[in-house]
Amino acid sequence: MRVISKSGEYGLRALLYMASNQENAGYFNIREMSDELDISFHFLTKILQVLTQKGILQSYRGPNGGITFLKNPEDITLADLIRALEGDDFFDKCLLGLPGCGERQPCPMHAYWMSIRNNLKTEFETTTLADLGNDTRLKQFRLIA
Repeated sequence: MRVISKSGEYGLRALLYMASNQENAGYFNIREMSDELDISFHFLTKILQVLTQKGILQSYRGPNGGITFLKNPEDITLADLIRALEGDDFFDKCLLGLPGCGERQPCPMHAYWMSIRNNLKTEFETTTLADLGNDTRLKQFRLIA
């Protein structure tokens, strides 16, 4: 079951890659990142542009350019990233995509999803990108398929 979009998946993988390689402490080359993560360069560039517009990343053009964090990863929660990549209403949407789903007109999944969604929101709001980046580096979690 896919809960986040492909853009969301790739965006999270790219940000985790960056957060787990913070010792580079400079700009990340998007071409190298796309090759390393096996993500289309053009698709990754579009995703990173969205994250730049949302104030999470900043980009720099030129021969030594690339992408870096605008905010410190310790100040970026997983909930911030999900909202930036999936939309502000991610934690309010119906799992089945039905408009108007709610207490008055619930879908068959409403009560089940509402409970899970609220737990996810709580966890995502207390987990930072730095936490996940450190875990990825220290535990050598994989970021490629």
